[in-house]
Amino acid sequence: MEQPIGTESKTELEVSQVPWWSLLLEGIIAIVIGIFLLYEPIATTILLIQLLAIFWLAEGIVAVIGALIFTKYGKWKLLSGILSIIAGVVILMYPIISPYVVLKFLIIFIGALAIVNGAIVLASALKGGGRGTGILGALTIILGLLLLTNSLAGVLILPWIFGLFLVIGGIGAVVWGIKIRA
Repeated sequence: MEQPIGTESKTELEVSQVPWWSLLLEGIIAIVIGIFLLYEPIATTILLIQLLAIFWLAEGIVAVIGALIFTKYGKWKLLSGILSIIAGVVILMYPIISPYVVLKFLIIFIGALAIVNGAIVLASALKGGGRGTGILGALTIILGLLLLTNSLAGVLILPWIFGLFLVIGGIGAVVWGIKIRA
């Protein structure tokens, strides 16, 4: 079968259909949470982890009910729901220790991810990606190893990093929201 030669494919970029005020509000909330994380990292982290636990608990209950009603993928949904309920309850039972444990798991995950990504970037550099790519891959692997070997430093610094990213991202969202409105 032959394809017609005269067909034209037109690709257009669409502007997000999100209302400008929604983007503006998200930016303001991100800036406020970011400032709290920069100013009071411990209290803010505890509060955010507690909110996460409440979300996991509610999501787990909904997942278990959904698994019992809709049985097509029931066993996996039931397992997911039970694990979410357990995580939510444990975090709510230990409000002071749980942020450290959650952040420690997050640091381990980020460290392992950095090692894998660094290895991929380094392999790309060895296949002709360039010296800069190789240096970036090696630095990413070193960062991953540092996070895995000294996760306490990562746990102590992570709230500030999140706070900085939230402030910068929030400013970007506010600017974009104002730009969309105009």
